[in-house]
Formats: sequence, structure tokens, C-alpha cells
Amino acid sequence: MLRRWITARAPASRAARRNPQASGDAGLGECLRLLSFNIQVGISTGRYHHYLTRSWQHLLPHSGRAVNLQRIGALLADFDLVALQEVDGGSLRSDYVNQVEHLAQLGNFPYWYQQLNRNLGPLAQHSNGLLSRLRPSLLEDHPLPGPRGRGAILLRLGEGPEALAVVMMHLALGTKARTRQLAYIRELIQGYRHCVLMGDMNTHASELLENSPLRDLGLIAPQTCATFPSWQPQRCIDHILLSPQLTLERMQVLDAPISDHLPVAVEIRLPAALRDQQLIALPHAN
Repeated sequence: MLRRWITARAPASRAARRNPQASGDAGLGECLRLLSFNIQVGISTGRYHHYLTRSWQHLLPHSGRAVNLQRIGALLADFDLVALQEVDGGSLRSDYVNQVEHLAQLGNFPYWYQQLNRNLGPLAQHSNGLLSRLRPSLLEDHPLPGPRGRGAILLRLGEGPEALAVVMMHLALGTKARTRQLAYIRELIQGYRHCVLMGDMNTHASELLENSPLRDLGLIAPQTCATFPSWQPQRCIDHILLSPQLTLERMQVLDAPISDHLPVAVEIRLPAALRDQQLIALPHAN
């Protein structure tokens, strides 16, 4: 029955959606603050047994989800560019709220995009999400190879050889499928000098940098702190990887056990030539 909602899709250029509630144009400074967060569709998980006792929330709405999204929105408001994983695009379980759009409103982000990876109709809208204070010069939606249901968003800021390419992703659990996906992403960023890869990558930084198709890029993994599970972190599977030409100002795994993953944040200094392109940003909500 569900197969009628699960259809193949092709890579495509997209336009970011506008949040009309965001206002007050301001120039971007020298640095860019980035965050990656797997929000588990707004479910608060604080113990292993919650995977069982709260599993019904993956299917049905719950009043506590709105409160949790408010907490997530307040956290996101401190950042310029946010990658979200395990977001619902508006179905029964989220009370038909598009969580990407809702978080854009809560965090005062002018640009957002929802990547729908598993369309289960009214039952679930499994998605990745993008929130940005900067207007993308390019936005592409890419289904990833392997079992259906995984995707990557390619965002470009600026133009020309100094443009910044950002790929947001949620990779597969299996090693073989993940390797195929990383090879695909490797091709996406071919030719870009400044790159950021961010998301739930379901493997450790050493594996990504030493044994994956990314190994020849010289990428930097600023953090190796555990991010999962949030209440007793043991595995470092959420990452923001940087090309060596980018200058890292600050890195942090946030102590915010709102989901079953902890959010990862970095602040980078933008290349001078990219700052000279006068990218437009909006001020933080706080």
C-alpha cells in the first residue's frame, strides 16, 4: 500500500523558500556560524527505553513535540546556516506541521528548503532541512545512491572560484551504501576550492577522512567528540567537515539533549574574496 507514495526522483535544481516573517537586511560579517542537528522529528529521547515507550510518536502526534520544537528553534536562532536531519515535512505525526518551515519561522531564517526523501503520504514525510540567513546562489536536491530514502542538499554561496559549496546530508547505516553515497558527494564538490560537508554521517571522522572516497580531499574534522546518544554520548557520527582552505574559529558539540543526537556547531572565517561579494544576511532573532 505504501509503495504508491515511494517514488524515484532525479537530481534537480531548486529554489529556496522564503520566510515572509523574517525581516531586517544586514550585511554578513567576517565569519559564518554553522550547525548540524538530527532532531528526530521533534521527539525528546533521554534514555534507551524511550525508543520503546515513545516509539508511537513516530506515527502519531504528541503535545510535547510543539514544546520541543520551540526549544530547538531557540537554539537554532544563534546560527547562520543550519542542516537538519530527521525532520517531518507535514504529516499526521507532526500534526501536519512542516517542521522545516516552522523552525525557519522560530529562528527568523529568511530562507529554507525541505528535501523530501521518503514520502509516506499522510503517515510520514521523512526529510532533511536547510535554514539559511544567506540567499543561495545555487540549490540542488540530490537523492543518494543505495536504498531509497537518503538525500543530500548542495548549497552554493557566492559565485566564481571563491564560492563556498555546502553539502548537507544524512548517510546510510551500512558501510557499502555509505561508500557509494560518499563517492557521489565527492563528485558533487569536484572543482570547488571551499567546501563544507555537514550532517548525520553515521560513522566516525577517522573512517571518513582515511578510508572513504573523501580521503584525498584533505578535509579537516574539527571535532571528534561523541554526539550519540545525547544522554550518554558514545559515538561521534555527526560532523561538519571543512576544506583546508577555510579557517576554523570555533567548534562545539552543544550540551543540548533535546533529541537523541547532540547538535554540532562550527564558526568559520569566510574567504575575503567571498566577503567582497556582499552576501546578504539577516540578523539573529536574539
